[in-house]
Amino acid sequence: MTFMNSGKKIGFALVIMASVMSITACSGNYVISTNDGHMINTHGKPARDKETGMISYKDADGNMHQLQQHDVKEIVQK
Repeated sequence: MTFMNSGKKIGFALVIMASVMSITACSGNYVISTNDGHMINTHGKPARDKETGMISYKDADGNMHQLQQHDVKEIVQK
């Protein structure tokens, strides 16, 4: 009977670990590569405003910044 209970505990622990890992994968950091060669580390996924063409992102200190879409060469998840 104790073998069955320990199996359930291990299964529950695996489900919890998988849930935590999937949540943290969605909120990863990104690197924005600009056309002039700068590499910008962001906290969270940058967002593009369709109306203005601006890319908004938070830096490592949590400050919001914006770049023009045409100044951005690439956005890559770390």
